[in-house]
Amino acid sequence: MRKWWKRLRFIVHVRRFLPFLFEFFVSHEVPMRKKLFSVGLLLLYIALPLDLIPDWLALFGLIDDLTVFLFILQQVIKMAPVSLKEKYNL
Repeated sequence: MRKWWKRLRFIVHVRRFLPFLFEFFVSHEVPMRKKLFSVGLLLLYIALPLDLIPDWLALFGLIDDLTVFLFILQQVIKMAPVSLKEKYNL
């Protein structure tokens, strides 16, 4: 149950990650290959029209899109330097 609560809090607070993402991409501490990998993950998802759940199923169709977005965001957080994580309490 604790794991689900943590994931729900992550979804609710996703807007607070915008300053973190901006600093991640402009920071000189983050190697260019990590920045390119992050952008590549996002572009790969956008380029592939495959969905686990079709979007025409309304709310259910958006759940897999949200899941992939959160997965990519978690990968970006894992790649961030410790100083950036500490600054944003991640």
